[in-house]
Amino acid sequence: MKTLHTDVAVIGAGTAGLAAYRAARAAGKRAFLIEGGPYGTTCARVGCMPSKLLIAAAEAAHHAAHTAPFGVHVDGPIRVDGREVMARVRRERDRFVGFVLEGVENIPAEDKILGYAKFVSDTVLRVDDQMEIKAASVVIATGSRPIVPPPFQGLGDRLVVNDDVFDWDDLPSSVAVFGPGVIGLELGQALARLGVRVRVFGVSGSLGGLSDPAVRQRARRTFQDEFYLDPDARVLSTTRVGDQVEVRYIALDNTERTETFDYALVATGRRPNVDQLDLQNTSLVRDARGVPEFDRHTLQSGNSQIFIAGDANADVPLLHEAADEGRIAGQNAARYPDVQAGLRRAQLGVVFSDPQIALVGTPYARLPQDGYVTGEVDFGDQGRSRVMLKNKGMLHVYAEIGTGRFLGAEMIGPSAEHIGHLLAWAVQQGLTIAQMLDMPFYHPVVEEGLRTALRDAAAQLARADATPMRAAA
Repeated sequence: MKTLHTDVAVIGAGTAGLAAYRAARAAGKRAFLIEGGPYGTTCARVGCMPSKLLIAAAEAAHHAAHTAPFGVHVDGPIRVDGREVMARVRRERDRFVGFVLEGVENIPAEDKILGYAKFVSDTVLRVDDQMEIKAASVVIATGSRPIVPPPFQGLGDRLVVNDDVFDWDDLPSSVAVFGPGVIGLELGQALARLGVRVRVFGVSGSLGGLSDPAVRQRARRTFQDEFYLDPDARVLSTTRVGDQVEVRYIALDNTERTETFDYALVATGRRPNVDQLDLQNTSLVRDARGVPEFDRHTLQSGNSQIFIAGDANADVPLLHEAADEGRIAGQNAARYPDVQAGLRRAQLGVVFSDPQIALVGTPYARLPQDGYVTGEVDFGDQGRSRVMLKNKGMLHVYAEIGTGRFLGAEMIGPSAEHIGHLLAWAVQQGLTIAQMLDMPFYHPVVEEGLRTALRDAAAQLARADATPMRAAA
């Protein structure tokens, strides 16, 4: 068996793996990039970019069909050509993947190893039983894959995950979506706007990652006005019947219904790809999912020479986080044992639904039991939003009593992707509500709604600060 030696071995050539490899090489170390599957990141192939291409087509169809309130009338019904829609999705998807592949092609051939790696020990990897790699340190960046719960596994090719959707040649006539998280909500709404009969089923009321009950309830009502959505569904059975999927469920009106669909799109979460690495041969301590315990600031697992980055660690499965984690892991793998904390940015998540959802900083579910206030704005009467007929949604901002420090926010509404960025910058800078209100707000813009929420928070902070004084008097 062939034996190779290197300073850093990176398992996985996705966003985190590429960042780790480049960081190790920039530090002057020799590094190998080990990949068993096709090159190209999850984002480019089956995630961020193809989903936004489908959403862009859906938005075009939706806008074209809803011009009448502005006094603009389009003669005749809007026609959606599913083959043309999917052809553009695949064409542009392949273009984005091509950019990634160009970067991989620039990596020296001797640094790229094709095959699936397994651990023999903390510092020895075996690749397809054909070679052993002895490394001073290792970065696990193996990504994740969709979870398919047992009730769906008998559906055969009528079951699809988001990875499959973007290879469709044409749009189906009907899809049952299971899981209204980020992926299910985005794809479910997009398909509905493109003329596909869609039903979206969830469990436990979860919706788009929102944890603030008021914001989540507003989101639920808003989406239910447009397409069938039951975040707390009672699905009785899912059965393969011929070339369709039969779903029996209790509907929102509490009646039992049976419908058939061309596909069941299962978007019930993703699983870290760590179960095939033979981690039992390492010294790593693993959690109930089999994921190695690690420090999110250094990406080091325990005190070992092993680091884990990106979706493989199941911490914050987002592209920009994967890139940051890969860089930190690669730098620390290169300078091990001189491990240092890297920059972890303020948390920011966006769901590209319409209205959009944004989650910033500390979410509602992780706020302290007391010691904070909630500032609110309802976009129903917000000026610019109403002008554009985008006046749906609400924003909650959370601030710490005593310091006035801005803690985080949850939002459904117009321009959430942009407002979310402003708020993430504020969290990372440690700004107070007063400092944020000192910033400029142009007129008329949607961001004036943010100012309304901040003013509400400021008023509540003032009352909270005055309460102890009144009690003392």
